[in-house]
Amino acid sequence: MRWNNLTDGPTGPAALFGADAVVTRTFDTPEFRGITFHEVRARSIVNRVPGASRMPFEWTVNPYRGCSHACVYCFARKTHSYLDLDTGLGFDSQIVVKTNAPELLRRELGSRRRPVAHIAMGTNVDCYQRAEGRYGLMPGIIEALRDHANPFSILTKGTLILRDLPLLRQAAEVTEVGISVSVGFTDTALWRTVEPGTPSPAARLAAVRTLTDAGIECGVLMAPVIPFLGDAPEQLRETVRAVAESGATSVTPLVLHLRPGAREWFTAWLGEHHPHLVARYERMYAGGSYAPTWYQRQITRQVHELADEFGIGPARRGAARAVLVPERPSEPVPAGATQLTLL
Repeated sequence: MRWNNLTDGPTGPAALFGADAVVTRTFDTPEFRGITFHEVRARSIVNRVPGASRMPFEWTVNPYRGCSHACVYCFARKTHSYLDLDTGLGFDSQIVVKTNAPELLRRELGSRRRPVAHIAMGTNVDCYQRAEGRYGLMPGIIEALRDHANPFSILTKGTLILRDLPLLRQAAEVTEVGISVSVGFTDTALWRTVEPGTPSPAARLAAVRTLTDAGIECGVLMAPVIPFLGDAPEQLRETVRAVAESGATSVTPLVLHLRPGAREWFTAWLGEHHPHLVARYERMYAGGSYAPTWYQRQITRQVHELADEFGIGPARRGAARAVLVPERPSEPVPAGATQLTLL
């Protein structure tokens, strides 16, 4: 593995961290077996979303790179190539941990040069993946945001967020806090193959119930809706019904998109598990990374109609929970690299 393009060199301060700051660890415990952690001292933690973005937030924080949730469709896989790491199994098992994220965030929030503005988390990789159970970076991050009354939002598939419920409630007393949980479907067979490292959809929806019962509004990002595997009318109905029963304040559908890096990994998975669908996917995504507009609109209409039937609706534009749809990786990238755009 080479860190050359992101460590000290001719560019000096532009590097993300120093080469001597990387510590590699493995832990021989069942939950971390097969995973390698690269502990780094990051140079910055608050990242600006490019001006061309259509998202209603300017800043993101990502304490991890790579994700043990191992979602076969994850758009952020491409970002691992910036570290010269594999975007397939490497993305799932080579996790970069910014161990100084809480202290760095506190310092950056206190800087007069940086305005207080909404900070989104979980828009690149999940900040409540399994690594968080060991490194515990999020409590310090939430405390820094709370102490500076800085508005923020979190998108996650991780039920570990419930550990930080007291801190979230404290933060919600002084600033705007938006929480959204990602649940694209409730089909357990599909979940086990496409999201093997995540808590089950039922566990995630139980977390939504716990959050809402505690007074923390929580929406559901119904993502991804997977063509031909999770988009049947009865599947959409069952998912929206379960979301409504969880007490979610909103449901927002997002159809599967296949950016470079994710596309190759997902296609290989599809060929192994559903080879009869490969040709259909080639036709559906022949125009690029996204399903045809007509299909996206059809899914959105169906979900919104079901949401109305079950008494919930899409997230309001501009609301805290509405800023959680991921648009692009928010990490700084080396010169010459191209940031990804999702929407």
